Amino acid sequence: MSETTTTIGFYNEQAAQYAASTLHSDMSPLCNEFLSFLPAQGTVLDLGCGSGRDSRFFIDRGYRVIAVDGSTELCRLAAEAIGQPVVCYDFREYEPQEPLIGIWASASLLHLTPEEISSVVSRLDGHLVPGGCFYMSFKYGTFSGERDGRFYTDMDETSLRRLLDGIPALSLVRQKITEDVRPGHAGEKWLNAFCRV
Repeated sequence: MSETTTTIGFYNEQAAQYAASTLHSDMSPLCNEFLSFLPAQGTVLDLGCGSGRDSRFFIDRGYRVIAVDGSTELCRLAAEAIGQPVVCYDFREYEPQEPLIGIWASASLLHLTPEEISSVVSRLDGHLVPGGCFYMSFKYGTFSGERDGRFYTDMDETSLRRLLDGIPALSLVRQKITEDVRPGHAGEKWLNAFCRV
């Protein structure tokens, strides 16, 4: 059983609890910062939309959103939350069918191996229009492996730089460390990266 299969299985089994714990977490500061980097109105890809929380935020502000997740159960719940279909697809294979002004990958790429993250980001950045923004976030640290029933690749500034050095089309515009906003996760830190093509 692959790391991705194990992780998707976790989210299928825990979808209701996970969605309930994240749907109302306030991500608006990071979402607004992301929107400030977008070159214009257009289509945003929410890669790993989970509960649909951030897709809803972007839709409410007039953006067309393609919401994608690997868990069939989360896709079902997210579709209810955002009022539109959600694409159920493996991140490693998904190909957008239209130009994107932004890619929002909040706490999603971290479930891939470092090699898979590099491959997915390198492929998807080609769908961004000039000046488009690619946001990604990772648990802060250096751990890679299974934790709490899911596979994780944590990142710090060094590993993020190593990742982006291998993706010349992307330039790091801003990185910041933030605290987890979910109840019961005080003290957990996240590395956020805003990149541009």
